[in-house]
Amino acid sequence: MSLRAEHIAGSTTHARRGNIRNAFRYGVDYVLIDPEAQAIPRLFSRNRFNLFSVMDRHHGGERGRGRGVRWAREVLARAGLDLDGVQILLLTQPGFLGYVFNPVSFWLAMEGGAVRAVIAEVNNTFGDRHSYLCHRDGFAPITRETELTSRKIFHVSPFQDVEGAYRFRFDIRADRIAIRILHENGAEGVVATLQGARKPLTDRSILWAALRRPFGALRTIALIHWQALRLKLKGARYRSRPAPPRQEVS
Repeated sequence: MSLRAEHIAGSTTHARRGNIRNAFRYGVDYVLIDPEAQAIPRLFSRNRFNLFSVMDRHHGGERGRGRGVRWAREVLARAGLDLDGVQILLLTQPGFLGYVFNPVSFWLAMEGGAVRAVIAEVNNTFGDRHSYLCHRDGFAPITRETELTSRKIFHVSPFQDVEGAYRFRFDIRADRIAIRILHENGAEGVVATLQGARKPLTDRSILWAALRRPFGALRTIALIHWQALRLKLKGARYRSRPAPPRQEVS
């Protein structure tokens, strides 16, 4: 069963813990699409230029050379998920006039309305990517109370060590999405959230988003660097970029 493309005009928050604290909340636009069967409005495209777009090459595998949903299905099959009857959805920030940058996108493996697994596809500003596969034993349904953990092995912020663990929570409802990621590293850490209502993606909603939050991914990059400057002025220590992990998924 195909899903009509959806627009999550929501918000993201980040709160840094420890000796040097910093917090912010910004509005953000995500789309939720079925890459295999999709009804889409005129101002949104897959694999071609438009006001809003999602390109397969930007998702699933090597950054800039992605294979889209085929990659996600391969990852899930290797992990042992029976894909019969499973629908793979992509939750991501769309490209704006061809320019794209996604700090994190999510591949959702859905079956009968339940979330069986999530692949968190993380990008940093240094051109690297790593994905974290999140699921329960036996791929039991992930509920809003489920907490999934993964060791942090990928360099994201130059003001955080590549140490500690992530704690993921996914609350995927028919009318709303709420995702919480906690990075714990002793007394240090960061809490990041994404939440918003699920509504149809329409030409009108795309135009309104372009007016309300212009420049799309360029705005995201600008805000990331603004927060980095704030941390530097507060005295946060800068960590040099380490080599990315060899494995694509952990």
